[in-house]
Amino acid sequence: MTKLDVSTPEREPRLLGSNRSALVPPLSLARWLVILILLACVYFFHGFLAPVLAALIIGFASWPIYRRVLGGVGGNRTLAASIMIAVIVLFILVPILMALSYATNEARQLISWIMATNANGAAAPNWFATLPLVGEWATEQWDLYVGAPGALGQYVTVIGGANVYNIYQTILATGGTIFDLALNLLFMLIALLFVYRDGASLSAQLDKFGERILPVRWQRLSRVVPATISSTVTGMTIIAIGEGIVLGIAYWLAGAPSPVLLGVITGVAAMIPGGAPLSFTLVSIYLVASGSIVEGLALFVWGSVELFIVDKTLRPKLVGGPIKLPFLPTFFGLIGGVKTMGFVGLFVGPVLMALLVSMWREWVRDLEQSAADGEGGGIAVPAAPQPVSGQPSREQAQKEHA
Repeated sequence: MTKLDVSTPEREPRLLGSNRSALVPPLSLARWLVILILLACVYFFHGFLAPVLAALIIGFASWPIYRRVLGGVGGNRTLAASIMIAVIVLFILVPILMALSYATNEARQLISWIMATNANGAAAPNWFATLPLVGEWATEQWDLYVGAPGALGQYVTVIGGANVYNIYQTILATGGTIFDLALNLLFMLIALLFVYRDGASLSAQLDKFGERILPVRWQRLSRVVPATISSTVTGMTIIAIGEGIVLGIAYWLAGAPSPVLLGVITGVAAMIPGGAPLSFTLVSIYLVASGSIVEGLALFVWGSVELFIVDKTLRPKLVGGPIKLPFLPTFFGLIGGVKTMGFVGLFVGPVLMALLVSMWREWVRDLEQSAADGEGGGIAVPAAPQPVSGQPSREQAQKEHA
């Protein structure tokens, strides 16, 4: 009788692994969990990105002042942070919000005049006829392209893709965004409070992560970024706001129409190289052409003197030198920041572009230094062969031969 084969049949491998082996290695699982958590944070909290960025920028720019306040209150970080928040609210946010409120009202009045002119037409201003050489021609052009009913609506449709009434409704609807602006400012102030209070410990933690990720470049990058942010905010934003305020007062004294709106436009234009001179020059030309010759000339002289004082004395003292930021990155930073983040982007956009330009210049400087040192212009080159044990190197041989 043959013996029965009672051997155990082979089992097919489990789809989910054996009882003792993990389906996913623990290290890979931990990495994927970290990535998923980060993506979830970005998804749920992306609306707070603009206020947090604004708080970080303001914190970087005003950190030296905060250190002085901290020393004055005996090292109490919470008290020093509260004092800084109160100063920023009283002397920066409140004046800016008041100026924006007046500018919005003046913009509504301007849009109302445009709507009335578009519906009924308007005669050329009387001072057009007093213009030398071009007075008659300017009046004819006004009557042909501006004064006719419906003329302005055609230009608005061609340029903006909407009619004057839709633009007017948009201006009126800006009051609905005040609540969103207030929330963003509130979140920014809360984030700024913790930036001041816990900024030192947060910076130390970032240094640890940075040295782990970029062990060679982190120390240099960590010095470039705060200096760039401070220089950009001080040399562009703060000085631009000051120029807008000073020139806005000058517009009001000179009798220019809508002085607050013109001051806000001048402050925004002052962030772009050549923007402030162009603004007060155009207003001066308007005043001279409209018959206010003394006021227009006085405004032009005052704007030129003020700009000279700022560029030659105030800006170098605050920044340590003029900021040589190209026109195109500055313009893109302003427009892109406002389009992406609204009012807060007016300050965040130029700073981000300044950081990008600074890192680009640092990279180019490293490449030039590498090329000067004979390292291949930044391209990886093989290392020099090491001498065999017991055999002198080339330098030692040359010394011995000499």
